[in-house]
Amino acid sequence: VCRGAAELSEPNMASISGQLEELYMSHSRKDMSDTLTAALMGACVTASAMPSRLMMEHVLLVSILHHTVGIEVGACFLEAVVRKFDEIYKDGGEGKELDNLFTIIAHLYNFHVVQSLLIFDILKKLVGTFTEKDIELILLMLKNVGFVLRKDDALSLKELITEAQTKASGAGGKFQDQTRVRFMLETMLALKNNDMRKIPGYDPEPVEKLRKLQRALVRGAGSGSETRLRISWDGVLNAEQTGRWWIVGSAWSGTPMIDNRHHTLAQKPLAGTVSAKMLELARKQRMNTDIRRNIFCTVMTSEDYLDAFEKLLKLGLKDQQEREIVHVLVDCCLQEKTYNPFYAFLAGKFCNYERRFQMTFQFSIWDKFRDLENLPGTNLSNLVHLVAHLLKTKSLPLSILKVVEFSELDKPRVHFLRKVLTLLLMETEAEDLGLIFSRVSDNPKLRMLREGLKLFISHFLLKHAQAHQSVEEVSLLRERASLASKSLQGRAALRM
Repeated sequence: VCRGAAELSEPNMASISGQLEELYMSHSRKDMSDTLTAALMGACVTASAMPSRLMMEHVLLVSILHHTVGIEVGACFLEAVVRKFDEIYKDGGEGKELDNLFTIIAHLYNFHVVQSLLIFDILKKLVGTFTEKDIELILLMLKNVGFVLRKDDALSLKELITEAQTKASGAGGKFQDQTRVRFMLETMLALKNNDMRKIPGYDPEPVEKLRKLQRALVRGAGSGSETRLRISWDGVLNAEQTGRWWIVGSAWSGTPMIDNRHHTLAQKPLAGTVSAKMLELARKQRMNTDIRRNIFCTVMTSEDYLDAFEKLLKLGLKDQQEREIVHVLVDCCLQEKTYNPFYAFLAGKFCNYERRFQMTFQFSIWDKFRDLENLPGTNLSNLVHLVAHLLKTKSLPLSILKVVEFSELDKPRVHFLRKVLTLLLMETEAEDLGLIFSRVSDNPKLRMLREGLKLFISHFLLKHAQAHQSVEEVSLLRERASLASKSLQGRAALRM
C-alpha cells in the first residue's frame, strides 16, 4: 500500500487502484483502510506545500476505491484528515500542513467523496472566527471548489458571501493589511457573478481531466446509489460519541445512531459458509464488498426465486445495504450469457414487497439506460427482457420511461425501446395492457411521455414491423398498438 501511494501518478492509476481492490478482497477492510489512510497522510500532509497535481492524484485514488470497494474507504480517510486539520488549526499551525489538509478536503468534494454540506460547514466556521489565517483558508477552498459549490448550492454560497461581507465590514481596522480581505471579497463576488476570469490562476482543466479518468475507472461500480457522504464538520469530529452513522453498515466502535443489530449477519466473513469456488465466482463478478458477496452467494445457492427472496430478507439488511440487493440482481441478470428469467421473477417479488425496492430498481434501470451505448449486446438484450418483464407484471409502472428524451433518440435507445415495447405489446393480455398504459393517461406531469410513446409506436414500431414478423404477428402488433395508444388517451378513448 505504502509503495503504491509513493509511486502513484495518472498513468498508473488504473493498475494501482486495481491492485488495492485485490488487497481489499483478501484482507481486513478496516486494516486496509487504516493502512491506506496512514500512507496517504504521510505522502500528502507535509510541512511544505504539496504540488497541486500530485495532491489531486492521491485524492483521486481514494475516490476510486470509495466507489469500487465501499464508502468506508473515503469515510476513514475523511475522518483522519478532518481530525488532523482540527488538531493543527487549534494549535495555531503556521506551516503548510494546514493548507495541504484543506486542499485534500476540497478535492474530496471535487471527486465526489463528500457532499457540499461539509464544505459550507467549515467555511461558515472560518467566516465566524475571521482571522488572517481563516481568510487565507477560505480563499484556498474557493479557488479549488468555488464554482462547483455555486453549481451545487447557489443559495448557500450566496448566504456565505453575505455573511463574509458583514464580517469584513465589521472588522474595521482589525487587520493591518486589508489587501487579503479585499481579495477574498472580490473572489466571492466573481463566484457570485460566475466570472471565472476574475480569479487569478483559476484552471478547472486538471480536475476535469482527472474526473474523466475517475468516470472511466469506476464505471458501473455502485451505480444508482448515492456514494457521496452527507456529513457535517462536527458530525465527523464527534464520531466517537455519536457513532459513524454516516458510514452505512459501519462496523466501527462508538455509540450508533441507527440500530445495528441487523448488521451482524451481513458483515460475517463468508469463508467456511460457502465453497471457495462460489467465492471465486463472486470475485470474478466484481462482488467486491462483504455485503455484495453475501447477497451474490445467497442468490446463487438458492433453490428458486422464492427461496432466494426469503433468504435475502433474512439477511436483515438496512438502507444502502438493502439497496445493494437490487444492484447485485441487475448486474447478475445482465452478465448472464443468455437471459435467465429467474432474476426478473426475483426482482418482481421485491418490487411487489415494498415500494422502496420499486424506486431502487427504477434508479438502477435509469443508470443502465443512460449508459446503453456502452453495454455489450448480450447485456443489452438481458436488460430488455428484464424491463419488459417488470412492466408486463406491473412490478414497475410505465412511467419509468419518463427519462427518455423522445426528441433526441439515438440508435441504441431506439433499438432498446423498440424491443421492450414489442415484448410488452405482444406478450401481455389485452386487459392487462390497457391497465398498464392507462395508468399514465391522467397524470399531467406525464404528458411528454404519453406523446412520446404514441409517436414512437406509430413511427418506429409499426413502420418497421413487417421486416422480421409474420402476417399474423404484424396484425396482432397493430391491434395491441392501437389499444395501447387509446389507453394513453384515458378511459374515454377506450369507450369509443
